Amino acid sequence: MGIDLQLHDSRPHWPSRRSMRRPTLVRESHKHGEALAQLIAKLPSNTSGKLWMVDPYNDTVFNEQEAEAALREIPDLLDRCTDDSQAEAVRELTAFLEDCATTPGSYLVFVGD
Repeated sequence: MGIDLQLHDSRPHWPSRRSMRRPTLVRESHKHGEALAQLIAKLPSNTSGKLWMVDPYNDTVFNEQEAEAALREIPDLLDRCTDDSQAEAVRELTAFLEDCATTPGSYLVFVGD
């Protein structure tokens, strides 16, 4: 189980060979997927937050407003960290959320596997 992060500059699009649309991927990370999945899987569900909705087994997409709302959950997520790899995963998630929240029209994709 792991969650990779992808930042897109517009609605995510995975082009086929015949597609005329340009790729939207700005950057991605595969570094801390397992640690991030462990943390998110332990979040209480049905809260007012956004991060509990991330599915470690499927893709979840946040727009810039959802990313901004999720940033408020970062202090609590850091408090839940039990080791350095989880803390590093939260720091990386924070950077992706901040970039998404401050880039009009962008999307953050949590790629679960």
